[in-house]
Amino acid sequence: MTTPTRLQQEIAERILRMVREDGLEAGAWLNENSAARRLNVSRTPVRAAIDHLARQGLVRRHPNKGVELLSAPEGPADAGATADETELLMVKVAQDRHGGRLPDEISELELMRRYELGRPEVQRLMARLADLDMVERKRGYGWRFLHEARDQSAHDERYRFRLLIEPMVFLEPGFALEQSWVDEMRTRHELTLSQPWKESSAIGFYEMNADFHEGLAAASGNRFIHSAVRRQNQMRRLSNYDWTYGYERVVVNSREHLQMLSTIEAGDLQLTSALMRSHLQRAMQLRRPDGLD
Repeated sequence: MTTPTRLQQEIAERILRMVREDGLEAGAWLNENSAARRLNVSRTPVRAAIDHLARQGLVRRHPNKGVELLSAPEGPADAGATADETELLMVKVAQDRHGGRLPDEISELELMRRYELGRPEVQRLMARLADLDMVERKRGYGWRFLHEARDQSAHDERYRFRLLIEPMVFLEPGFALEQSWVDEMRTRHELTLSQPWKESSAIGFYEMNADFHEGLAAASGNRFIHSAVRRQNQMRRLSNYDWTYGYERVVVNSREHLQMLSTIEAGDLQLTSALMRSHLQRAMQLRRPDGLD
C-alpha cells in the first residue's frame, strides 16, 4: 500500500473534519475542486488525500461524477469536545464577539476562564477558527480577530459591492461549471432542507453557502472575481456563525440556490444573473447586518 506523505495525511484529516462539520452521511458526494477551494490548497494534494481515503475504504471515485462518501467519519476518541460541542463553542464565540463581549485581541487564559475550558480545548477551538481565517495567532502571545465586529455601514457597502460583482459571474465569457459540482451542491442543499435544524447547524450551513458563492465565482474563469468573492466569504464567516434568522431563512436561501442551479443547467445564464441579483438584494434587506446570503 502506498504510504501517504505528511501533507496528504493532514489534508485527508481536514477533509474528514469538513465532512463532519457539514454533517454529511454515507452516499453524499465530494468534489475535489470545491474541497481545494475550501481548504485553500491546490487540487493536486487534495486528489492525493482523497486517494488515501479511498484506500482506507472511506470514499470511492466515480469517473466523471465525483467522489462518493462510503462511511461517515467519527471523531477521534481523544478529541475532547465532540464536533457538535466544538461547533457550539464557535457559535458562542461568534455571539460574544459581535455582542461586544470579546475584544479584538485575547489570550488563551482569558478564553479558558470565560468558557470554562482547558487549554487543549481552547487551542483546538482557536485552531479551528484560524483554519477558517477568522483569527490569527499574535506574535509571541494570544490571538487576534481578523475582521471587525458588525457595522451597519460596512454591511451595506459589502452588499453593494457584491451586487456589482456576483450577478456578473454568469456573464463572463469563460463561465463553466462541472456537473459534479452542481450535483454536489444540489445534494448538500437538499440534505440541509431534510435535516432538523439546531444551533450548531449554522456552521455547516454557512460553509455550504460560502462554497456555493465561491464555486460560482471560480467558474467565471476570472481570477479577480474569484478572489473578491472568496475575501467576502472570509469577512462574513464569523458573523454568520451567530445565526438568529431561524429555519425559515434557511429554507428561502436553499431554495433560491437550487433555483439558480436549475437555470444554470437549463443554459439560461441571463436569468441566473437576475436571480442572483434578487437573491442578494433580499439578503441585504434583512434587519440584522450580515444576514446569510
